[in-house]
Amino acid sequence: MNEAIKNNRLYRWLLWVWNFLLTNWFFVFLAVAIALAHLFPNFAKQGGMIRSEYLISYGAVAIIFLVSGLLISSKTLFNNLTHWRAHTTVLTMSFLITSSIVYGICCGIRAAHDSLIDDWLLVGLIVAQSCPTTVSSNVVMTKAADGNDVLTVSEVVIGNVLGAFITPALVQMYLTGPWDFGNPSHQSTHISVGQLYGNVMKQISLSVFLPLFVGQVVQNIFPAKTKWCLTTFKLAKVGSFMLILIMFQSFSTAFAQNAFTSVSHASIIFLVFFNIGIYLFFTIITYLYLRPRFLLRIFPREPTAEDTKLYTWSYKIFRPFYYDRRDTVAIMLCGPSKTAALGVSLVSSQYGSDNPKLGILLVPLVLYQAEQVFTAQILVRFMKKWIHAEDPKEDPETGSLIESSENDPGHESYDSAPTVQVQGPK
Repeated sequence: MNEAIKNNRLYRWLLWVWNFLLTNWFFVFLAVAIALAHLFPNFAKQGGMIRSEYLISYGAVAIIFLVSGLLISSKTLFNNLTHWRAHTTVLTMSFLITSSIVYGICCGIRAAHDSLIDDWLLVGLIVAQSCPTTVSSNVVMTKAADGNDVLTVSEVVIGNVLGAFITPALVQMYLTGPWDFGNPSHQSTHISVGQLYGNVMKQISLSVFLPLFVGQVVQNIFPAKTKWCLTTFKLAKVGSFMLILIMFQSFSTAFAQNAFTSVSHASIIFLVFFNIGIYLFFTIITYLYLRPRFLLRIFPREPTAEDTKLYTWSYKIFRPFYYDRRDTVAIMLCGPSKTAALGVSLVSSQYGSDNPKLGILLVPLVLYQAEQVFTAQILVRFMKKWIHAEDPKEDPETGSLIESSENDPGHESYDSAPTVQVQGPK
């Protein structure tokens, strides 16, 4: 009887569907969350029924960083916080390179005078690309790819703290001259610059700093119990669910403000394809930025006693800018990504929550976050294979380990302390 059921065509089809849903559960839940946000936008919008600006913006993000604090060793976190080369690379990529490229593209599109593309939508693109790296998704994705998630946490903290100051400055710099109509200084906002910085600092402190600190304290006081809780309750997977909640809030806010109906269908279609293309383009640029081949030619070997002091010091200063694979994946996920959790607050604060153009301004940011998560979920699988391609392989004849020939030469990892390996959403 069982064999007859297993050989039944309907049973095999249903089993295939079930396995597909389990494998791609993240995308399924994300699609359900977006559908619910469209049907019931007032439930999870900012200022809505559940007060998501507190419950999700603070609560969900705080849970992600509390779990990160429980997972990360204090020594490893300190080492990555002092990794100034990575900070320089991420900040220049996240703020300067991405925003300047998109600004140039938007200037070209506006010069073409295409009536189907709203000028305020292009302003929204410029503002979105001036925002800091996302608060939560790149932490979740880096863990899923087995990259240096500790470095990602460090970049999130540094990038978002500085973003509160850099983002408004970039927006003021870009939105001048022909773009003067979109400058926040010309809008009827009800918040001062000091209040803007204060609100962002409060959100970062309560949703990032505090839970990360609590996680570190608990981990060091109760190491055995912390490890048992992480393993027993599968806390490492909680971040993926929290990420879906954050996306749910972002789309609810956008739908409630009629963001997607305030622009033409042609603009939405343009944005969908533009966001995917620009995210992949920025990912490639980030990779080339992180692993410049010319450094291997200039510094082909580690310095010896016979080398000059110039070569020795130059090697120590510049050679580490050729990052190892785990650091590369972490920065590749941080560099092109943009936050909607803080971005929506930054945009609303600068332009005013009652601004009639706010919905259009938020469309590029909300869509970009959704598409970067979707695209990164696919890229993570390839990134994980690339990271482990340099792992030692077992010789089938002798059973001994063989060092991979693909190892990156002469680079010291900033994540030397052991951490719990996390499997992300598959």
